[in-house]
Amino acid sequence: MKLPKRVRIVEVGPRDGLQNEKGEVPTAVKLELIERLAEAGLSAVEATAFVSPKWIPQMADHTEVLERIRRKPGVSYPVLTPNLKGFEAARAAGATEVAIFGAASEAFSKKNINCSIAESLDRFRPVVENALKADIRVRGYISCVLGCPYEGEVRPAKVAEVAGALYDMGCYEISLGDTIGAGTPGKTQAMIEACTKRMPAQQLAGHYHDTYGQALANIYASMEIGVATFDSSVSGLGGCPYAKGASGNVATEDVLYMLAGLGIETGVDLDKVVEIGAWISSVLKRDPGSKAGRALAARKAS
Repeated sequence: MKLPKRVRIVEVGPRDGLQNEKGEVPTAVKLELIERLAEAGLSAVEATAFVSPKWIPQMADHTEVLERIRRKPGVSYPVLTPNLKGFEAARAAGATEVAIFGAASEAFSKKNINCSIAESLDRFRPVVENALKADIRVRGYISCVLGCPYEGEVRPAKVAEVAGALYDMGCYEISLGDTIGAGTPGKTQAMIEACTKRMPAQQLAGHYHDTYGQALANIYASMEIGVATFDSSVSGLGGCPYAKGASGNVATEDVLYMLAGLGIETGVDLDKVVEIGAWISSVLKRDPGSKAGRALAARKAS
């Protein structure tokens, strides 16, 4: 099995990583985080979410964040737009890429976005249509691809069905999210293989949470069968809300360290990301959530 020569990292820390923070994160901190990540070589930095402040207060400054980013040429700053209202607000603020967010679990879809999977797809269609007319790229996310906190096991065929619907709508890429981090390499490959019956592996991305310590193994397993784009979060920002105290997003530093060891190019400066991880962790008054980040910082200090 041949691994890719180059991997694209989509940094989700500023949105997915911060959205569940209990204390308010100042807009200036979010802007600095986004800009520093872009300067470190990350070509995609998820900036914010155009959602109701009632549901996600941490993203209430979405318009200000998107309008004030000092954009680096060649870097995309995708924003989450779950419905047409959110999309219109994002477009007005200068969005050039948006993301829509579905699920492979009926129970999760109903609890998370208050509608069935079929209803969510109907809600997304006008978003994609209007985005493509405006020359705005659309990325699709699917939650619970390797397990659901309410339903348990999720069938690969169901994931493929939702992924195929998003792809047929016009999403250029589908990010497969292991929301509870319960996936293992064999199950990950089976799920991806089901999806590749509906679209090329090159149009798939892995978004693996590290709740059970399997995220890096699942990334490696995904690369073995052709996936070369992965979502990660600096310093592992963003816990798993369905498992109290559990880690959530895989840390960007850990992913970069593994890929460097495999000789796989990313274009990202690991040392800079380690510094950013230490900085944002200190701002949030917590220990850095990356094992590689902590080890590299300690080695540098000694």
